[in-house]
Amino acid sequence: MSGETDLIKLYSTRILALAADMPHTARLVNPDATVKRRSPLCGSTVTVDLILKDGKVADYAQDVKACALGQAAAAVVGHAVMGCTRPQIEEALEALKTMLKSDGPTPPAPFDGLEVLRPARDYKNRHASILLALEATVQAMVEAEQAHCA
Repeated sequence: MSGETDLIKLYSTRILALAADMPHTARLVNPDATVKRRSPLCGSTVTVDLILKDGKVADYAQDVKACALGQAAAAVVGHAVMGCTRPQIEEALEALKTMLKSDGPTPPAPFDGLEVLRPARDYKNRHASILLALEATVQAMVEAEQAHCA
């Protein structure tokens, strides 16, 4: 299989459709936390705003400047994150890392849509962009929890 064919498989119709269907793109006016994460390797960025209520994501927004893979990951996260707790999001992040690094299991529901990114495991230079949305969301959860305790 040629490198070009591999890239065509990587940027599947499903990944491109997810990238084009980004939810929660309007920034929040008064979030509990805002976190911007950047991949130094490729320059992709994801900025997450969120509001917590009873330890769960009550409102969420994201500004994504990334490749199609990073956008697809952010789209899946955006569709799944409402109502989630920090442990659920941390579990999804660790599972996604394992899936990409060592072909581990698909992240658990509601983040199981990240399975679409399994073909990217062979493209280590894309992993950082794929992880940005979950990393920013976990960090925003931590900061929002700290703000609620202050």
